[in-house]
Amino acid sequence: MKPMNYQQQYLKTKVETASPGELTLLLYEELFRKLNMAKKLNQQKLQGEMLQKLHGAREIMYELITTLNMDYEISQQLHALYDYYLRRITDFIVTKDEEVLEEVIQFAKEYAETWKQALHIVKTGNA
Repeated sequence: MKPMNYQQQYLKTKVETASPGELTLLLYEELFRKLNMAKKLNQQKLQGEMLQKLHGAREIMYELITTLNMDYEISQQLHALYDYYLRRITDFIVTKDEEVLEEVIQFAKEYAETWKQALHIVKTGNA
């Protein structure tokens, strides 16, 4: 068995001790990171590696979908939004149109920033 490096151990501990809100933030941040890496790999013409990052991004989107509580209208709206961006990732894979990928990157960036602000407000009570 291969020992984990310090970075992997830190991430494992961070995930295991995170609240549900913090886990959602981690997912959005990782989604943003994978999409940016995919963009760079596409520019370098490294299609195999790019597809791996996009596959990881799609897995994150599916995880976000499965965590939704569909008893709430907002969850239904988020489901439609996540589904849209999943289709946009597929559109990029087919067309290689970077504007399409940039649209998904901006979504991930904005939701990570918004979620981070929301967690800060919840923790501090300051709007």
